[in-house]
Amino acid sequence: MRFGFTLAALALIGAALSIVLLKGETVSDDYPAALEITDTASGKVYGHWPMDDGDEFAIEFIHSVNQTPVRETFKVEGKKIRHKAVRFFSFGAGMLADMKEGQTLSLDGEALVISGLNRSFTELNYIVGTVSDHLLHINGETISLRNLCGRNAHITLRIS
Repeated sequence: MRFGFTLAALALIGAALSIVLLKGETVSDDYPAALEITDTASGKVYGHWPMDDGDEFAIEFIHSVNQTPVRETFKVEGKKIRHKAVRFFSFGAGMLADMKEGQTLSLDGEALVISGLNRSFTELNYIVGTVSDHLLHINGETISLRNLCGRNAHITLRIS
């Protein structure tokens, strides 16, 4: 009897430890952060990419009104995503129209770049383009979000 009780107790302790580990409460600091893209409604994971604090990534798309490329650059800061800069070719509806203190406007070839943006987010939400694609620029590669997630997919990007 004593032997059976010990096995049962060990099984319960093992189960409790598994639950804690699966929740990540005791091991979260041991794993690097990652940019994770999920389906906003279902939570289905489309992909994740290791990211260190200070790493950057960008989302590029064709602006629906002025029909020119827009590239938004973001920086990882802990579990937050900081909007760092936006690169675009013309002002118009839906584009930044006024500069705030600390922001700068510069030229990159024919493109305009506003840097010094300083809004932080816990997540970003996009609807992947149906007419034109959204591209993820990360770790030296360019990933078609249309190919990864599908047209019109409602996606969430966060640091996990």
